[in-house]
Amino acid sequence: MLGRLRTRSADARASRTARASIERAGRRRIRRVHVDGTHRVIEAARQAGVSRLALMSFLRARPACGSPYHESKWAAEELVRASGLDYTVIKAGVIYGAGDHLLEHASRALKMLPVFALVGRRPRPMRPVAVEDVARILIASLVEGRLSRRTVAVTGPEELSLENVVQRVGCVIGRRPWIVPLPVACHYALGWVMERVMAAPLASFAQVRMLAEGLVEPWPPCDPLPDDLRPATPFDVEHIRRAVAVAQSG
Repeated sequence: MLGRLRTRSADARASRTARASIERAGRRRIRRVHVDGTHRVIEAARQAGVSRLALMSFLRARPACGSPYHESKWAAEELVRASGLDYTVIKAGVIYGAGDHLLEHASRALKMLPVFALVGRRPRPMRPVAVEDVARILIASLVEGRLSRRTVAVTGPEELSLENVVQRVGCVIGRRPWIVPLPVACHYALGWVMERVMAAPLASFAQVRMLAEGLVEPWPPCDPLPDDLRPATPFDVEHIRRAVAVAQSG
């Protein structure tokens, strides 16, 4: 009996060590992309004589919040702001278009399962923004020289709950799932598992954090967009269907 208990204890320690190793590897990978990658782009811009750049960040990227994704995005923002180059930091919420995470993951989940689990027991708002609206802001920044040295928040024109979003996607692909609320802690557990067993996980730890917080207001506060650059494309059946059709044809 004592031998079995010792074996179980050793197995548990080994399992915890393996999990910690995976988590450290994930944090290093995120930092390598967001922080080290941004540093290399800044250096390459200086060497090439490029004086202006735009950084795509995340709506609620911020320091010391416990999420490697949010914190590394913020660190990239700070590198850009301190680079001495002319810049625009675009803090976008949920971007939708052909092949994006929102439509792709929602479509996959609805096709695979008859049930869709909402994050948390109360509605979490979001403002999906069309990729063409984001592209228009990038062009205004990089080509037209607007939004100089500004950090701007970019969200869509309509505030929706995750349930609304899922229902609209389901309408386009012909699925009517049973939508149920699930505690945030359960989603964190599912995201942790999916990140480790799926090449393209339906949910990740960072995505659960985003949805749990809501994707409407930037944090910290940002500079406002000029009226003519504010996103106006609705997240409606027509635009969802167009994006899904383009993704499927590709």
